[in-house]
Amino acid sequence: MNPKKLLQTFLILILSALAAPAFAQGADPKPLFNQLADANFNRAEELISQIAATGDPRVVSALEAFAEGDLYFRKSDKAVFIAKAAGSNVALTDALTGESAGDAPKAAVTKIRVNNNLRRVIRSALGGLTLLSPDRAVRLSAADAVLRSPSPENLELVEAALAKETDAEVKTRMEEARAVSLLSSDRSVEEKRAAIETIRNYGGRDAIGILRAAYGSADASLQTEIDAAVASIEGDLALWDMAQNVWYGLSLGSVLLLAAIGLAITFGVMGIINMAHGEMVMLGAYSTFVVQELIRANAPGLFDWSLAIALPVAFIVTGAVGLVLERGVIRFLYGRPLETLLATWGVSLILQQAIRSIFGPTNREVGNPSWMSGSFGLGGMTVTWNRLWIIVFSLTIFFALLVLLKRSAFGLQMRAVTQNRRMASSMGIRTPWIDAFTFALGSGIAGIAGVALSQIDNVSPNLGQSYIIDSFMVVVFGGVGNLWGTLVGAMSLGILNKFLEPSVGAVLGKILVLVLIILFIQKRPRGLFALKGRAVEA
Repeated sequence: MNPKKLLQTFLILILSALAAPAFAQGADPKPLFNQLADANFNRAEELISQIAATGDPRVVSALEAFAEGDLYFRKSDKAVFIAKAAGSNVALTDALTGESAGDAPKAAVTKIRVNNNLRRVIRSALGGLTLLSPDRAVRLSAADAVLRSPSPENLELVEAALAKETDAEVKTRMEEARAVSLLSSDRSVEEKRAAIETIRNYGGRDAIGILRAAYGSADASLQTEIDAAVASIEGDLALWDMAQNVWYGLSLGSVLLLAAIGLAITFGVMGIINMAHGEMVMLGAYSTFVVQELIRANAPGLFDWSLAIALPVAFIVTGAVGLVLERGVIRFLYGRPLETLLATWGVSLILQQAIRSIFGPTNREVGNPSWMSGSFGLGGMTVTWNRLWIIVFSLTIFFALLVLLKRSAFGLQMRAVTQNRRMASSMGIRTPWIDAFTFALGSGIAGIAGVALSQIDNVSPNLGQSYIIDSFMVVVFGGVGNLWGTLVGAMSLGILNKFLEPSVGAVLGKILVLVLIILFIQKRPRGLFALKGRAVEA
């Protein structure tokens, strides 16, 4: 720190120390409040700044009431009170002490008018008044308030608070608040130049608004720097917007992966186009709803564990439904793809109507556990916890399936049936049961997908219909029966969708994706990662 800045900081500390007793002993904000009775909006702004300058903590509640439109003056003596309706009268409260001042007829008081400009001034004043609070959260909130509503009147108070601040995060926020207030003050060009750099480092769209607001009153030399700072921030925002789209695409891709991974197994091993696959996802979501309802009714303390409980329940329920469907319907239709498609479509309609009859046609509420609620900032991005956990969950299911297929006897038999059914049968593998349990496994995974999707989508009888077409596109694009192809296909289509949507819209974006997949399949009929199966046997 240079000697000039050190001396300036020292003087601020001394003045703050000297001013504090004066505020406590002599400065009385009550006459200033009473002047609000006859003040127009411009005069009210001046009075608010003077009231805040007293540093009296009692004015905080009065200013908050003013912002809410609850400040009135009594016509007889122009005394200002906080007033609340009490029948035909109003209950009066002293604006500073909070003590009751009795009731008065509504005709005896007049409301002090407030507009949006005054509210901004009040927010800024309140921010300055709480910058020296012993509570860290209050100081951080106060710095945010000054940052959103910069005012040169708060500059000295911000600098005094900044000199005393020891918390790193709060200090950074106060430095940013000081910079935005300094930019609208009459300080030197050098200080304003440093403030522009601070605001540029702060970044974000708010920073652009602050710099543009200061552009008109800035010196010509500063206007060039403001333009450069705005251009730099806009470049950073463009990069972060791109990163946000990639994140949204990965998030959508993880959802598509969960919905399609079970279909990739059944379609790859059995060659069955299962139109009821979306309903397995829907059954998994309703299993989550039932589990949460039972927990709410019987053990509300276990709610944060509801998804962990719902996962095996959904897997067993949908796996059992899939096993019954394969044994009862599909096994009689092998080799007849059109009839299989129509039969599974009919089953999907039956399942939808059964759910409507049991649970009703309206959406059902599935809650988020505390560890899946909220969001956090990552640079210029916003990351929601539920989407992050779904990405982690989908990748966990993916790698668990890889281990099952590569390391277990069932996986070995499944791959043998996929590659050469006749040879596998001649080696003693019971291919009908491999088909049945493979279909049950794919259905069970779809049920697990429903547990995850219940956290980000409406749980309704039509839930599965939103994902069935996208799931088929992922499987065909990635390569039928290839899990790595399903992963790459899901993430690629998710990211592509999110980059197309802002420019062409969601519906047209999906149409373009479908057209691109059709063109791709014309060149590579077996998808990105071809896997030899019985459909391509010699």
